[in-house]
Amino acid sequence: MNKPDTNILRILYIGNELEIFQILKNNTDRFEVIEARNGLDAVAIYKKNKDIQGIISEEILPGMNGIDVGVMLRSKHIPDTLPYIVVHNEVSDKLFAQALRNKIDDFYTPPINIDDIYSRLNFLCTFKKINPDTSKDTYKEDRIYHVPIIKRLFDIFVSGFALLFLSPILLFFAIAIRIESKGKVYYTSKRVGTGYKIFDFYKLRSMYSGADAKLKELEHLNKYSEKKASDKKEKKGNFECPRCAKLPEGEYCSPILSTSNGQICEYWMMELKKQKSSSTFIKIKDDPRVTKIGKIIRNTSIDELPQLINVLKGDMSIVGNRPLPLYEAEQLTSDDWSARFLGPAGITGLWQVELRGKKGEMSEYERKDLDNQYARNFSILGDFKLIFRTIPALFQKDSV
Repeated sequence: MNKPDTNILRILYIGNELEIFQILKNNTDRFEVIEARNGLDAVAIYKKNKDIQGIISEEILPGMNGIDVGVMLRSKHIPDTLPYIVVHNEVSDKLFAQALRNKIDDFYTPPINIDDIYSRLNFLCTFKKINPDTSKDTYKEDRIYHVPIIKRLFDIFVSGFALLFLSPILLFFAIAIRIESKGKVYYTSKRVGTGYKIFDFYKLRSMYSGADAKLKELEHLNKYSEKKASDKKEKKGNFECPRCAKLPEGEYCSPILSTSNGQICEYWMMELKKQKSSSTFIKIKDDPRVTKIGKIIRNTSIDELPQLINVLKGDMSIVGNRPLPLYEAEQLTSDDWSARFLGPAGITGLWQVELRGKKGEMSEYERKDLDNQYARNFSILGDFKLIFRTIPALFQKDSV
C-alpha cells in the first residue's frame, strides 16, 4: 500500500449539517477546516483568508444552495482555479447534471469516502496550478516529471532538424491554406502534458474559419448525437458495464459506487458522466467544415507537424503520451489514470502504434492503460523502436 500523502489542505467548508463536516474537522493530519454558514459568510471569510486551497459546500444551505453559491463565488469573488466541491445527503442525477453544467469540480453523495475527497482536492490543486503547500516545494516537485538530458538533447536535435528539413512543406501548405480560406493558417488549443503543464498545442488549420459556429447546423450529422439518441431508447437506469459483464460474477473492472439506481463501477459511471455532460464530443463523417487542403493534411498527418515547435520549446517530447484537452485531463482523477501525467508528453507514443496493430479499434481504457505503461517503463531504446513503428502509422486517417 502506498504511503498516504501527509500534505495538509486548508479548506473552507460551507454548512455544518452533514456528517462529512465532522469527519473533515477530525482529520487534522490532512485538513485544516474553516467553517462558513452560508454563501455570504463564505465571501467574508475568503476575503480574509486568500490562502484557502479549496472549498467544499453542502448542497442544502440557508438561502442559496451549494451549486448556486459556487456559481456566485466563481463569478465575483474567487478565481476559477480554486477547487469547488459540492456534497449532498442523497443521490440526485438532476443535481449532478446541474453541477456539471455549472462547472462545479465534483459532486459527492453517500457513501462519501474521505480519502477520495482528499485525493480529488490534491489533484485539482495540481491540475489548476495551485500549490497546496506554500511553505515548501516538495508537493509540487514530487509530481513533476523531469526529462532526462539525453532525451531532451535528442528532442532538440530531431525537432530542429525536422523543422528545417520540412520547412518547404510547411510553407507550401501554409500558403495553400491561406489561399483556400480566410483566417490564420494555424490554430492553438490548450492541452495538459507532462506534470499537468498546460500549454498551447499547435496544428495547421484544416477547417474553415468560424467552424465552431456551424456546429448547431450540423448536429444531425454528429455520430455522438446519434449514439445519444439510441441510448435514450434503452431502459432508463441500465447501469450494466460492458467490461464488468465479461468478468466472473462478483468481480468488477473498477471500484464500486452506490447510486439511486443501484451499484455501478467507477469506469462506467465516468462513461455516463460524459454522456450527461454539456460538453459534447463532435465527430462528423465527411465533415463539411473541413477544407479541401484540410482533408489532405489530416489524412497525411501534415497538420500535426507544427507540434515540432512544441517539442523544440520543451512542451512535448518526440515520443511520449499524447497531451490531453483540458476537459479530458480533469476527469482523470484517480491514481490509476493520473499516473500518465508523470511521464513525458509526446507527438507519438505507445498506444498510437498499438492502435494500428488493432486496425484502429481500441477502447479508451486500453489507451489509458498503455499511457501508464509508457510512463512507468519508457527508455531511450524503447523510444527509438516506437519512432520506427510510427512511420507507417502516420498515414492513418484518424488522429488526436
